[in-house]
Amino acid sequence: MSAILSADDLNDFISPGVACIKPIETLPAAPPQQPPSGNENEVILDGQQPSASSSGAAASPAQISLTDCLACSGCVTSAEAILVSLQSHTEVISTLDAAPALRIVGPDAGGNFAVEGLENEDAKLFVASVSSQTRANLAAACGRGVSESQAGYMLENLLRGPEGLAKAGKWNNSFEWVVDINVARDATLVLGAAEVLSSPTPGVATPSQPILASSCPGWVCYAEKTHPYVLPHLSKVKSPQALMGTILKTTLSKKLGIPPSRIWHVAVMPCFDKKLEASREELTDEVWARSGLPGKGIRDVDCVITSKEVLMLAESRGLDFFNFAKSASSVPPSIPFPDEKMHGFLFPNKGSRNPPRVAGSSGGLLHHILQTKAAQTPGSEIQVIRGRNVDVVEYFVTVNGEPVFKAARYYGFRNIQNLVRRLKPARPSRMPGGKPFGSARRSAGKAASHDYSYVEVMACPGGCTNGGGQIKVDDPVILERKNISGKPGPQEQKDWLAEIDEAYFSGEDSLVEQHTAEKVVGGISHSYIDDTLAYWSGMTGIGLDRLAFTSFREVISDVGKDTATERAAQLAGKAGGGW
Repeated sequence: MSAILSADDLNDFISPGVACIKPIETLPAAPPQQPPSGNENEVILDGQQPSASSSGAAASPAQISLTDCLACSGCVTSAEAILVSLQSHTEVISTLDAAPALRIVGPDAGGNFAVEGLENEDAKLFVASVSSQTRANLAAACGRGVSESQAGYMLENLLRGPEGLAKAGKWNNSFEWVVDINVARDATLVLGAAEVLSSPTPGVATPSQPILASSCPGWVCYAEKTHPYVLPHLSKVKSPQALMGTILKTTLSKKLGIPPSRIWHVAVMPCFDKKLEASREELTDEVWARSGLPGKGIRDVDCVITSKEVLMLAESRGLDFFNFAKSASSVPPSIPFPDEKMHGFLFPNKGSRNPPRVAGSSGGLLHHILQTKAAQTPGSEIQVIRGRNVDVVEYFVTVNGEPVFKAARYYGFRNIQNLVRRLKPARPSRMPGGKPFGSARRSAGKAASHDYSYVEVMACPGGCTNGGGQIKVDDPVILERKNISGKPGPQEQKDWLAEIDEAYFSGEDSLVEQHTAEKVVGGISHSYIDDTLAYWSGMTGIGLDRLAFTSFREVISDVGKDTATERAAQLAGKAGGGW
């Protein structure tokens, strides 16, 4: 989405074609001889208060949560954007101001930590994680000469520095730790390569080939709602955001002896759809701590804000983000993470690294899989073939000119639609001897999608640096800082994206640390990642199949069916509903 939408705009998006199924499930019976009211069956969102006209004798409102939104295929994307806008900078402020933060004391001589303030049931421990695409976007907004790492120091000063969020607010709260999501990304690269190259984790079924990337929530929601036949192909490895959330909640809960509900984790991401991902029942403590099945538990990621919301977060405290110090020395020291080995993983000595330009701006999973396959295949080389446009690329690992591994990159929904059509199962003909309908009829001369072993799929053309939550060239803050008059044209937009990509790819190319390992691919030690994940699983007492992997499900609703539409029509009395 290119704009941040308000919950106040909800009426603009309720129409006969997109009736919301959730109020139908709990639609209150109309009281007898009740005078007409404009808010007879009011739909409200989590955190909102019903209007005065819906209180008292009037029917109680039907309430919709973010999880409910994911359970319905009838909503248009803009309506989902309104729901996910409840995860915003205002939620960060209200949570910080709700109660004094929990205080971590330690370590003592024995390396133990204590938590103070638990007597206040509303007190929480605040922790944040930040994506590299967000840092690159903020660096570009600052202007040329500001690197991604410098923008990261500015953001850390905002989130946990004394001159940042802690300078104001009811309790002067701030975030205890700010973690780079890149370290979780490295783990997903190793897990993803193992999944694709036939080294599955025990207890986790290998997806059908071609295996499709699942770290883009916009693409995942699209598949679950409209093309369920591709779900067996989706990678089961958690996205970097989701994996980082699980790492933080499980480790802090275990080491500090506090429930995950007392830990509040915000992720700073380039994409609005990441808010939908954080709301999934598959990414809660119900999966890893209790039943092992999706449920309404404590989220691993409590809130997601986007790059442009970072500026709003600073402004809400009366701060100018662009005035924060840009040096590493300006960031105040933090207490150690309460587990020595996990501290070394989450806060590596040499910082994080971004993949090279050839890997793209979405984390480099496809590139890492290709490199891993090439490292396993003596005498091989990687060949690249440009597709019909810049967002479709095919890759081959070849030996003596013969392909031994095929993969592809599909970015943007127009290209994704072509991909899923080719994956659609063929339907048998009703005519005797007739040919089947669907993908089986396609020409064998063209490279079929089934020939691929892996496809990196992202909803945004150009990848994650062009996410919907990024600061755009036509945003007022950029128009002002760049002295642009009038509406920026296509060339200005292209130049702006090039600036973001330049910041993303020109980051410090420092490795996570040098480790004695048999296999290092693209600067990532597979044995180090494997050892760390095994330690994490052993420390928490939870299998990796529940910690590092997730699941997907077909989303079915009754929207548009006669009975549902007839009952949903009762919601039409709401003013501005468009019926």
